[in-house]
Amino acid sequence: MSARPTSLPRAGVPFLDVEGLHATIRSELDVAWQRVLAGGQFIMGAELAAFEEEFARYCEVQHCIGVGNGLDALTLILRALDIGPGDEVIVPSMTFIATWLAVSEAGAVPVPVEPVEGGFNIDPRGVEARITPRTRAIMPVHLYGQPADMVALAAVAKRHGLALIEDAAQAHGARHGGRRVGSLGTAAGFSFYPGKNLGALGDGGAVVTSDRALAERVRRLRNYGSSRKYVHEEQGVNSRLDELQAALLRVKLRHLDEWNAARRRAVARYRSALSGSSVIVPADAPSAESVWHLFVARSSKRDALQAHLASHGVQSVIHYPVPPHLQGAYRQCGWAQGSLPRTERLSAEVLSLPMGPTLAAAQIEAVAAAVLSFVDDRPADRPAR
Repeated sequence: MSARPTSLPRAGVPFLDVEGLHATIRSELDVAWQRVLAGGQFIMGAELAAFEEEFARYCEVQHCIGVGNGLDALTLILRALDIGPGDEVIVPSMTFIATWLAVSEAGAVPVPVEPVEGGFNIDPRGVEARITPRTRAIMPVHLYGQPADMVALAAVAKRHGLALIEDAAQAHGARHGGRRVGSLGTAAGFSFYPGKNLGALGDGGAVVTSDRALAERVRRLRNYGSSRKYVHEEQGVNSRLDELQAALLRVKLRHLDEWNAARRRAVARYRSALSGSSVIVPADAPSAESVWHLFVARSSKRDALQAHLASHGVQSVIHYPVPPHLQGAYRQCGWAQGSLPRTERLSAEVLSLPMGPTLAAAQIEAVAAAVLSFVDDRPADRPAR
């Protein structure tokens, strides 16, 4: 789900050091996978049940259902709510395309809303303006690990009788108003793609909710529409988090808060080191404790800056260069260039700098030095907020 990084000299700063992170917990991971191997059950066993209980507790909800990936998590929530053909779901225009694809896969229509001015997350005022008699749900994304304004969105959802579904694929452990992401709406979908704050060693995802009936239906839908073996109450799918991934995620979950704290320290260092630069660095969202899955700067000369960083051995990634409404997958919807200007401007300016729990202070200083040495780094180049 991530773009391919630029090429990197051996001595440079990697975008994300997954190998280094795994090295810090290698002995725990070894115990986990060996336990699964010795146990002989690889689908829907004790490891999955334990992870579901532990992650539900972590997210401050009653239920967790492990599924095959983050896209399936969102799609299964929509299906469990009987959202489908003829329905509309309000989504951010600034997001990874999986948010939109989940709506389309359920048979509904994604209705995009621009981000707040000066930020990346969906604008609650824009959401209210886009509600129609066909609207069934609002699906905000906690983009880059920064929680959306769930208080305002919950108020909109309540006024109009809509489901509020969190796309929490990038926000494991974040809080808004003191509450964990995942506990702030009707249900939430998580991704455990390997590069996430809580990442598996393959694909994986989860649905979390405190709605018992919704949880039971998602459990059935993920398993061929069956709650008892060979008895299929409805047409479901095969989307189950396997035992190995569940066991490895159990290990990583024990370290997640520590790793997120390290990410927040890295952000503080970045802000200090980039003081005086013309790039715009992200601000903290109000009432939020972000987990900084990505540290996304902005520059009106983004492509030149990325090439400059690469020449200095610094990996960077663009999340995401083409917004969903301009992708070929949604050409039939008729969204023209310029129809969502704030999103399009951000997509042309965003650049994700190296981030992760193992990122050292010296590496941050090296990245900042490369940014500050950019020849076009002048106040006149500063993008509009």
